[in-house]
Amino acid sequence: MTSLALSVLLALASAVCYAAGAILQEHVAATTPRLASAPLRRGSWWTAVTLNGTGAVLHVIALAYGPLSVVQPLGALTIVFALPMAALFVRRRVGAAGWRGALLATAGLAGLLSLTGSSRAQALAERDGFWLIVITVSVIAVLIGAARLMRSPGIRSVLLAAAAGTAFGVSSVVTKNVAVEWTWDAWQDALPGLVTIGLLASGGVLLSQASYRGAGLASPLATATVVNPVVATAVGIAALGEHFRHGAPGTLLALVAALVASTGLVMLTVHNAEAEAESEAAAKDAEDAEVTVVEEPGAPGHNGRDAADGAGGAGGAGGPGVPEGPGGPGPHEVPVGPDVPAEPGPSLRLPHPIPRQPTGDEEPDPHLSDPRLPDPRLPDCGEAVLQHHA
Repeated sequence: MTSLALSVLLALASAVCYAAGAILQEHVAATTPRLASAPLRRGSWWTAVTLNGTGAVLHVIALAYGPLSVVQPLGALTIVFALPMAALFVRRRVGAAGWRGALLATAGLAGLLSLTGSSRAQALAERDGFWLIVITVSVIAVLIGAARLMRSPGIRSVLLAAAAGTAFGVSSVVTKNVAVEWTWDAWQDALPGLVTIGLLASGGVLLSQASYRGAGLASPLATATVVNPVVATAVGIAALGEHFRHGAPGTLLALVAALVASTGLVMLTVHNAEAEAESEAAAKDAEDAEVTVVEEPGAPGHNGRDAADGAGGAGGAGGPGVPEGPGGPGPHEVPVGPDVPAEPGPSLRLPHPIPRQPTGDEEPDPHLSDPRLPDPRLPDCGEAVLQHHA
């Protein structure tokens, strides 16, 4: 097996691990309270961390055997693997618009990165590496700050996923740089790069976890999947001597592929925003239906009594009697007209007594230690009767 074929197999296995980790992360975010430490108490979250770590290790080994322009496009297959895996294992339905957006984003990304040519592997200069880290940290900080200002969960999720993709992309660049410079005799020289990789990868995991809250799986995963290799490719072209193939026509095709990927991202974002609006509207309707209770006059419990209490006849104890008509007791017709006021309906008795408060007209007991205190001779409870009025 050639080194290129081995790097392709490792990259595919890495994409599967990342997809499974993303599904578990989204599940934890949807079923865990909004506390920073809540996911740490879930075994599924640690399983997701393990899967992401395994995917990262496989990705590093793939970068050691293959060029950046080949390994990074295969990372776009993460979203292709994740959507059917989510539908199969957690029974999560993905709409047609979500599938179209994911496929467009993946196809555009694959086309963009397939046009990226590779040259002889070269390492970053020390000064270039320093400025790369400074710019990366600044971009991630700006994206996090913008996400905190957004009220829409969909937009906030996309911004956090873009920050996560930036962290992962630069981590891949540093990984490739460490792999090019690695020698077993001077492994300690690679410690700064290894620490940088660990910090960027850990930050990417935390940012991706935050991006899944309240926005589903497709949109943040597609954003991180697209931003990650795009950032890595941009840095590779700017600092590692990589370029687009076929000259000017290749550059034009790369721009078209980038437009296709952006269209897919917009479709995913709009799809999730519409689904979120429909979910909020359904939840609001259900809440209104629970609060607004329409009670029929003949239903049990009406007027503070059961229907059986009123079966003993009109004028039973504790209940209003049937009004007496002109011809004697019994029901009578109520006159209807613009000048005739509506007759009050049956009274409603409160289930709990209302404490009676002093009105200030009573004279306080001179034997009280404090005249401002309520007089204990007053009844400590009373009864309120509510009447229907027109």
